[in-house]
Amino acid sequence: MILTLLLATTAAIQSPQASAGPPAQTDRYTHCMDLATTKPAAGIEEGSRWRLSGGGVLARQCLGVAYANAGKLDAAAMEFEAAARAAELAKDGRSAAYWAQAGNAWLAAKSSDKARAALDAALAGGTLTGLELGEVYLDHARAQVANGELESARGDIDQALTTASADPLAWLLSATLARRMDDLPRAKKDIAEALRRSGDDASVQLEAGNIAALGGDEAGAKEAWKRAVAIAPDAPAGKSAQAALAQFLPKATP
Repeated sequence: MILTLLLATTAAIQSPQASAGPPAQTDRYTHCMDLATTKPAAGIEEGSRWRLSGGGVLARQCLGVAYANAGKLDAAAMEFEAAARAAELAKDGRSAAYWAQAGNAWLAAKSSDKARAALDAALAGGTLTGLELGEVYLDHARAQVANGELESARGDIDQALTTASADPLAWLLSATLARRMDDLPRAKKDIAEALRRSGDDASVQLEAGNIAALGGDEAGAKEAWKRAVAIAPDAPAGKSAQAALAQFLPKATP
């Protein structure tokens, strides 16, 4: 299943390095993060206590994760930003990762301008590499799309594909953007890559149907949309696919 939101709360979380502090601090970080991911309300309480007692950057990161998992996205983004600024002051190399987490949370909160500012800061740090760098470019592209800047988003996604090509979300977003820009050959090429990597994802099948429909392939569109409904009938992608299929139903006679 492709996760399009809150990447910061999962794989992007970095464990404290050995230089982060004594074993007691590392143990508290582990405890706080466990609560933040499994019991967000308790994670908020623990993270707040730890921050007030001098937990610093790690306490703020934990708070950000807890707020995100509690659905308090603005608060999560602000904590990640605070962690990033504190890390910069401390010459902590993880500041860019915290800016990336902030940008992701702002995206989830539908604040694209704030997301882009945070993601710009993440990229400016120059310390991100590989998949982590690619994911930031993907989020930056999403912020650009939200602001209607499709050409700029295309550049971001192309950058992302150089380091995050293993992520099916990159190909899905690329295909969707190509469709919106009426670049059907690119859309077909990229959705094929997304299907190869994550054909069991309803969002991928929904977009495959959309692209097939744009190309006049009614049978292919129906097949993909039916798969999306079968995979996740109650999810947004499944419901969108069901609505798309409704256009082919026989119209009731008066």
